[in-house]
Order: sequence, then structure tokens, then C-alpha cells
Amino acid sequence: MDMKRAFTCWFWVLGLALSVLGFQATRADAETLASFLPDLTASDFHPEADSFGPVRDDIAVAPVMKSGERVAWAFLTSDFVGTTGYSGKPIHVVVAVDDDAVLTGVQLVKHSEPIVLIGIPDSKVKALTQSYAGLDLKAEIVEYGSAHDLDIISGATVTIMVIDDSIVRGGIKVARALGLGGLAQVETGPARELNLAITDTADWGTLSGEGSIRRLTLDVGQVNAAFEDMGDERAIKRPEKGEPGDTFIDMHMALVSVPSIGRSLLGDNEYNNLVEWLDEGEHAILVLGRGAYSFKGSGYVRGGIFDRIQMIQGDSSVRFFDKQHRRLGDLATPGGPSFKELDLFKIPADADFDPAEPFRLQLLVQRSVGALERVFLTFDLGYKLPERFLIPPPAPQIVDNADDEAAAKAALWQRIWKDKTVEIAVLGAMLLVLTATFFFQFQATMNARVFYWFRIGFLTMSLVFIGWYANAQLSVVNLMALAGQMRAGFSWDAFLMDPLVFIQWFAVAASLLFWGRGAYCGWLCPFGALQELTNQVARFFKVPQWELPWGLHERLWPIKYMIFLGLFGVSLASIPLAEHLAEVEPFKTAIILKFVRDWPFVVFAVALLVAGLFVERFYCRYLCPLGGALAIPARMRMFDWLRRYKECGSPCQTCANECPVQAIHPTGEINPNECVNCLHCQVLYQSETKCPVVIKKVKRREKVGAPLAMPPANHPNAKKQDPEGGNAHV
Repeated sequence: MDMKRAFTCWFWVLGLALSVLGFQATRADAETLASFLPDLTASDFHPEADSFGPVRDDIAVAPVMKSGERVAWAFLTSDFVGTTGYSGKPIHVVVAVDDDAVLTGVQLVKHSEPIVLIGIPDSKVKALTQSYAGLDLKAEIVEYGSAHDLDIISGATVTIMVIDDSIVRGGIKVARALGLGGLAQVETGPARELNLAITDTADWGTLSGEGSIRRLTLDVGQVNAAFEDMGDERAIKRPEKGEPGDTFIDMHMALVSVPSIGRSLLGDNEYNNLVEWLDEGEHAILVLGRGAYSFKGSGYVRGGIFDRIQMIQGDSSVRFFDKQHRRLGDLATPGGPSFKELDLFKIPADADFDPAEPFRLQLLVQRSVGALERVFLTFDLGYKLPERFLIPPPAPQIVDNADDEAAAKAALWQRIWKDKTVEIAVLGAMLLVLTATFFFQFQATMNARVFYWFRIGFLTMSLVFIGWYANAQLSVVNLMALAGQMRAGFSWDAFLMDPLVFIQWFAVAASLLFWGRGAYCGWLCPFGALQELTNQVARFFKVPQWELPWGLHERLWPIKYMIFLGLFGVSLASIPLAEHLAEVEPFKTAIILKFVRDWPFVVFAVALLVAGLFVERFYCRYLCPLGGALAIPARMRMFDWLRRYKECGSPCQTCANECPVQAIHPTGEINPNECVNCLHCQVLYQSETKCPVVIKKVKRREKVGAPLAMPPANHPNAKKQDPEGGNAHV
């Protein structure tokens, strides 16, 4: 016991020391776009590019340059989306997107995923990432996740789906922030506002040149051609009168509620009248017209509405009524032409008009084709207020909406779970069967032969389905990722990415409270199953089985705890280094990649399996860091399910001698840290051929229930058989 206490104290001192070293280790510089660009080639992101420009201060994007001109924007996905990979850390991908919101280049630059450690070439993952060049983000917005086919690399499903999500969502955010491909720009600041401090006046030429006055001119020929394009023969037969070059309408428009424009065109007195006419939130436009066609017509006189024009901004439109109209006598600005129609129109406050956004005035041109029938055409006069009249915009930023990010992450893992419905159902059935077996272990182990084949079948399912098919082998890397998450701020997202692994860990957590580590190590671990199945084959072929002396066996137990504590301590300082050292686990070679890997890894895994042919579950007993990690809380279990007799260990040593992993002490107690819950001792507990206690009970029962020996027929005390079935004395 002194030796055990010494080992226990040494373990905790080592773990504490490694933890302190891990927490004191300096963190690497944060990964930024600027840190990756020097090592990248511009032509990989656009075929004609030759360099990168500096990263912008407002948005973390850098121009991709060709001969000094920008051809695309480069960005780092982890700057815009927070999706983490299987390792619990972001996957860093640099992406370039052009002005049409099409990806022109994609490069995987850094990740902490264990996929490379399990033998998948990094070049294979990078090649798949590069294949996203040419993806149209506009199509992705229309139907997210369905606009492109998702290629999956076997053994790296979660990683590839995270890369896909990061590229698509990050690209959409950048495209919207920069207004690429006509996508709406997303800003976090307030709406643009008019700069009311600008009140200077200008002449007609200046106002027209800067865009404060916009113009639509149509001649007779253009209008006739437009009606002809309609294909209506009745309209074609009634062309406008005049020469093709004659003016049909020359219409101008200006937003005169802007002080500088209004004072220039209306004069101070008329502008002041305009201000008094407008209520809070209202604006006004000045529409000027000359030519054969009137933009007002005469309909407003009869019905009070101007039916030939309407103002449109976005999805809203405004038609003007006579109460929103005023005539203007003349223009105040010098150099202006003369007009036949000069009219002011009020834009009501409830129209939600934004003077900082573009809008258009739509002109309706009508042509009579019968006594009471007309056909119509529309022409638009677009307008956008010059920038000098607006307060400079805040720097465009990506909307960092935590709710939206959380919803996107949830949508990703829900999508993964939906794709794994069948696998989840099969694993759930296996867990239910195993749980029932443990709860009713006495009944399950009554027939030794039936239970043996049940266990062999279950282990085969664990190896083939959980391991080789679903690649859901648990690993100490999962625990290191969990520790990293706990330090950085815990999030479920990274763990929900792999449903089968998540469900198994949830089941392991529950089983530790009831049965200890054996529920997983003895039944669900694919590599453990592979060891036991190959050992059974070896026994069939009479391969000799070695049993280490108890003293040596007991002193080899701590190795797996030392390996786990060492890996855990290293992970606190460097997760990537710890993942490389975690190659002490042969799971990835034997289970995930099915031995298709570089020869040193294969030799290591095969050597462990060969050792297991002679010493059953050799790796589980002495080397497995995952088993060591699960064994630490094994003594916290709530119940002792395994039945024992008081004779177990003193004097009976049957269970101790036959325990497949030597988890029973010579004194009779079962070590929960080493027991894999194979239930072999429960089979022996009821065995009428091996358990001395049961054999003794059977013999006693037989002795008590056996009939007395019959005396000879001629003996004086002999009994004569009664014809009715009883005995009669002679």
C-alpha cells in the first residue's frame, strides 16, 4: 500500500507540475491575415495577380493586385466566422473573392485538426480546399448548402464540413460588407444622414455636373421605337407626331429639400417657403419638364392624383396627390434653361424615404389605341444624391451578431446529425443492449456458451461498425481538446460536430458513475475489441498464453497513467505537440485507416496486436492513455455490480486466475481501475463446473434431495412397494 500511495502522490505532483508549466507557456502570436500573406503566392488566388496590398484597417481584407490594380479581395475565414473544427480550434483558410462575389482562390493555411495525424495527407485536404475556387456566393445565398456538391474525405468528414461552412459563410459576410456582386452591404453604424451644414449655392452647370440635377430626355423616335418593341399593332399604327429627332420630353429632377440644392434652384425666399411647407421627416423634389409630353397630364385636375409619375425607392413607391404639389414660377439659379412645367412634390414622412439612398422617378407614357383603351410604357429617371451632401459614412464593418453565429453553428451540427441518422440509431440500439446486459448481468451470464457468443458478436459490431465503418474510435485527443475548450471558454459546437463520438462520450460519462471505465474499454472500444478478437483466434490455434507475475503486472499498471498525465501536461502548453505524441495510441492506424499508412505506424500497431496474442489486451492493461484517463474517476462509481462470495480470494483463486486482464487481486477484490467489465467473473460466479462455492452448493443440494439406498428384497427391514405408489412394511 505504501508503494501505491507513493505512485499516487507522484502522479498528482507530476500532473500539477505539467499543468503549471502548460498555463505559463507563452501563447503563439494570434493568427491574422497579415501574418499569413508573406508566405502566400498571389497567383494562387487569382491567375493574373502578382502581389497583395496592405490589409485594410476597417475590414480585415487585403487587395489582390495585378500591375497595381485590384482584381480581388483576400480574407481569412477565421476573422469572420467562429466555427471551430474537431480539435476545438478554428481552421484557417485564406480566400479571395472578386467583384462579382465569385471565389478566385482558396488556400488552407493552418489548422490543428488531428486528420493529418491519422494519416490523411495534408496535400489531399489542401487540394479539396483549393477546389472551392469558382464558387459563386450569390448562388449560395439563394439556397445555402445546395448550390454546390460537398466532397467528403473519408476519415475527415467533420473537418471538411467545417471548412465548407467557414468558406461559404465567411465569403458571404465579406461580399456583403464590401458590396460585391450586388449584395447588400451590411453595416453596424447608423443610416447615412444629410449634412445640413452645407448651404452654399451653385449655378446650373455645376449642379448638373455633380449630379444634383438628373435628366431624362426622350425624342419622338425613341418613343415610337419603344412602342414598336411592344409588338402591339394598334400602338404601332398610331405613332407620335413629329420628326424622330423632335423632343418628346426633356425632364429634370432635383432633391430640393437639401439646403444647398434648394437655395440654388429656388432662391432663399422660395426655399424658406418650402421649409415651412414641409413637416418633420418630409422631403421634396423639383421636377422640370419641356417638350411634347407632359409629366403631369390633366388627370390630377379631375382625380387629385398625378398618374403619370411615381417615385420608387427600394420596395416602396410614392404617388403624388394635388395636396402634395406646388407650382414654381421660375428658377433662381443662373444659367438654367427655360421649362414649360416647374413643379414641387412633397414626399410624406410615412413613405420612409431615405435621401441618402438612390431612388428613381418613373414616367408613364401612354398611347390611345381606341376610344377608351390605352397602352403604356415606363421610363425611369434615376437619382442619387452627391456624396458631398452626406455625412461621411462610418467604416463598413461585419455584423458580429452572436445570435446569428450561434444559429449558423447549430445549423451545421444539426445538418451533420441529420446525415448520420442511421448510424445514430444503430449506436443507440447497441448502447441500449449493453445497458440491459449490465442491469440484468446475472440473467445474461447464466449460460456461459450463449454469453460467450453474445460478447463475441457485440465486440465484432464495435470493431466493424463503430470502428472501421463509422470511424468513431474515442481517443485521448478528445480529452485534450476538451481541456483546451475549458481553458478558452467552453462551447458545445466543436463536440457536437461528430454525433457518434459525442454520444459515446455522453454514454461514457454516465457509465463511469455506474460501472467505471469497463463499459467503454471492455465493450465499445474498437481497438480493444480487435485485441480480444485476435486473442480468441490465437487461443483457437493453441497459441500459448502468458501471465505476468503479479508483482510485475501490478508495477506495469502505472505506465498508462504516466503516459496520460504526460500528454495532458504537454497539451496545456501545445495541443499540436500533444497530438503528435498521442501517436502512442494505435487507434488511428488500426481503426481509422485500417492499417493503410506509413510503415512505422503499421509496425507499431501490429506489434501491439502481436503482443496481445500472448498477453490478452496487452495494450489496454499497460499502455493505453485513454484507459488511464477513464480509470482515474473509476472509483467514483455508485454501485458494486459484480457479485462476489466471501470465499473469493481466500481460498478460491479461480476468478483471479481466469480474469482476462488480471484485474482481480490475489486477496479477492476487483480493482475497478483495471476491470473492463467483461463479466467473465459473473459467468464463473454461477458455474457448476468451475466455481468451488457453487459446486459445493450443488453437491449439498444433491445430497439433501437424493433418495435413500434401497435394501435387498430379502432383508428383514426391506419395504414392499405399494401398488398405489406408497411404501408398505412387510
